[in-house]
Amino acid sequence: MTEEEEWSEEQQSFSYRQRLKAAVHYTVGCLCEEVSSDKDMQFSKQTIAAISEVTFGQCENFAKDLEMFARHAKRSTVNTEDVKLLARRSHSLLKYITEKNEDIAQLNLERKAKKKKKLEDENRNSVELAEAGVEESEN
Repeated sequence: MTEEEEWSEEQQSFSYRQRLKAAVHYTVGCLCEEVSSDKDMQFSKQTIAAISEVTFGQCENFAKDLEMFARHAKRSTVNTEDVKLLARRSHSLLKYITEKNEDIAQLNLERKAKKKKKLEDENRNSVELAEAGVEESEN
């Protein structure tokens, strides 16, 4: 890779990181506004910026930890078990993640069952139509 390509890649990475930081800052600002209206309190711009920086840093740490958990398990994809491992110290968060994971698994099972039933119905209908066509041709 040439020096110019490396510089371009670094610039893209920096730009992407800045966009992510801006998105986190915007979201923190929205959440602070919501809390402000509910609790009748105000957040300074410096406080919102500080919360945003800490949140972004924590997300970076989470991402690195999740990547290492997956790599330790000899996988290239992060899965729900990695997320549960990350949340293990916060019992309420772990409980919430586990419940959501079970809900999603149940929904997936229901979708698979519906899809299987639909395929079986379509197969049965096509067999019935074929049988009806054979009967007509025999007559």
